[in-house]
Amino acid sequence: MEIIFNPVVISVITLCILCVRRVNVLLAIFISSIVAGLCAKMPLTEIMDDFISGMGANSETALSYILLGAFAATMTHSGLESVLSKKISTVIKGNIYILIGILTCMAIFSQNLIPVHIAFIPIIIPPLIKTMNALKLDRRAVACALAFGLKAPYIAIPTGFGLIFQGLLADNLTQNGMEIAKSEIWKSTWFLGLAMLVGFAYALFISYRKPREYSDIPFSSERITRDDIKIKKEHYLILAAAGATFLVQLWTKSLPLGALVGLGIIFGTGAINYQKMDKVINEGIGLMGYVAFVMLVAAGFAAVLKATGGIDTFVNAVLPFMTSKVLAAALMLLIGLFITIGIGTSFGTIPILAVLFVPICLKLGFSLPATVIVLAAAAALGDAGSPASDTTLGPTSGLNVDGQHNHIWDTCIPTFLHYNIPLIIFAIIAVIIF
Repeated sequence: MEIIFNPVVISVITLCILCVRRVNVLLAIFISSIVAGLCAKMPLTEIMDDFISGMGANSETALSYILLGAFAATMTHSGLESVLSKKISTVIKGNIYILIGILTCMAIFSQNLIPVHIAFIPIIIPPLIKTMNALKLDRRAVACALAFGLKAPYIAIPTGFGLIFQGLLADNLTQNGMEIAKSEIWKSTWFLGLAMLVGFAYALFISYRKPREYSDIPFSSERITRDDIKIKKEHYLILAAAGATFLVQLWTKSLPLGALVGLGIIFGTGAINYQKMDKVINEGIGLMGYVAFVMLVAAGFAAVLKATGGIDTFVNAVLPFMTSKVLAAALMLLIGLFITIGIGTSFGTIPILAVLFVPICLKLGFSLPATVIVLAAAAALGDAGSPASDTTLGPTSGLNVDGQHNHIWDTCIPTFLHYNIPLIIFAIIAVIIF
């Protein structure tokens, strides 16, 4: 009964119910935060104070999204996105698997090579919607492809966002009694990348391989002229700016600073006329502002959950049931799923889980690779499938441009099923074999 009436459990269930009932994600998170606080008998003023102060935890991420949104808007103004989309339409030659492969590679590169993260999706996807409709491509397969490209790289590849995620894992493991170098993390987490690859293959070749009909509904960004096919000087300048963004981000470990340098190059070289600066920034806010604000609100929700004390209580309630390594791993993964699906960020969940899980793993005799895998999986669970995660918000922002792709039923539930289930299974297998 203690688990059932736990503030974390009640608030996360509330969040899921509200989202399934198509309540706006921002409102759903806000309401769930209040529910969590009230269940913990916190005063309403204290709930609001914790919520608002907690929003600052994701301020760097939100700023990154706004600046990267502006960077993406420059691609629209230069016509580069039309060039890329037209080239993609030409290359695929009616083959849906080539299209999905290209989009998956672009999502992977957005995490490691050109770290624009999800900002490329509302730029590249809308011009391809008409092609997808003609191919009768189930957009749920595209959502799964994009989610794979956004999530698997930071779990398995130690560059870009993966360097940040794996660095967090190494730091928190070391701080809690299991010393490990950042460079050693990927040698264990590749196993989780394999789990996601299995889920992706199942989604692509089994779940969503059948044709699905969509109506051709006009929208503003579907026009592409013949002139747009030519690559011009400004396009090369924007690509150079993207490369500079990548290098600065690697050097300074600051994504906002990298995006700022990229924008400086674009406007400084005249790739986009500086007189359009206000318009481009405003469009960037319009493009990524909603996602940025969801991330801020999600951080506020996380702060309220911590303040309730429900996370510690939840963990302590399940500890007596951890009588074996396999059962302990399963329960830790369940805890991670509940926390992350509410917060919507695997990066922000690592410090919370490490304090709780590392001592358990040490006590039960988990190997270092098994501990790394369980902690990484527990943190990543729910990132795909959470209504508040950029891994789900990003694909929906592009695929729902004509109003025919539902955030919950067409993005969150498909990605939840195809990635979280394999991650749980493979993490438990890792505990047995590593």
